[in-house]
Amino acid sequence: MKLLLVEDDRLLGESLKEFLESEGFIVDWVYDPREVMDLLEVSSYDVMVFDLMMPHLRGEDLIKKVRERDKETPILVLTAKHRIEDKRTCFELGADDYLTKPFDMEELVLRIKALYRRRNPYDVIAIGRVEVCLSKEVVKVDGKILPLSRKDWMILKFLIENRGCYVSQEKILNYVWGDEPVGEDVVRAHIKNLRKLLPEGFIQTMKGRGYKVE
Repeated sequence: MKLLLVEDDRLLGESLKEFLESEGFIVDWVYDPREVMDLLEVSSYDVMVFDLMMPHLRGEDLIKKVRERDKETPILVLTAKHRIEDKRTCFELGADDYLTKPFDMEELVLRIKALYRRRNPYDVIAIGRVEVCLSKEVVKVDGKILPLSRKDWMILKFLIENRGCYVSQEKILNYVWGDEPVGEDVVRAHIKNLRKLLPEGFIQTMKGRGYKVE
């Protein structure tokens, strides 16, 4: 699961990123909320976690701006603001959950996973001979489990969640590798490996547009 964490407190942000990654999440952390809209142009996330009291742009305004372009990705508010008026404002703007500081790290993980399940109620997806279990990260072809690497799984998951649409190599790179300095040849190598394991034609290619799963 890939998360976007927006937290201006450097110490807390670093601690959150480290803990969430230890729990198996992939985390993009930004401390300047003004960077978020540009980031969303090239990256996709499963859940977004926003602070409210930040310089340059209030969390409430950030929620509003994000919801103008993304109606679906769950937003969890993580803040010291605890008044019911603050919660009402965030929920009315489009937030999906609200957790006040101080908080328990394990509760944060549980809430993130609950938001993900709520967005993905159909945990098992069947596409022809291929069966994908999102929560267990298992892919089967004709009932046999495929031996996928972590990166292979992330690419396939991203394509399946965007099935019916072409996904560019740039978007795959940003989703799977983030800021790591890797090139498009790495994406092509993983796609080649996936095609060896999946039924013929499962992953389609269109030059200049990217890859697609129907």
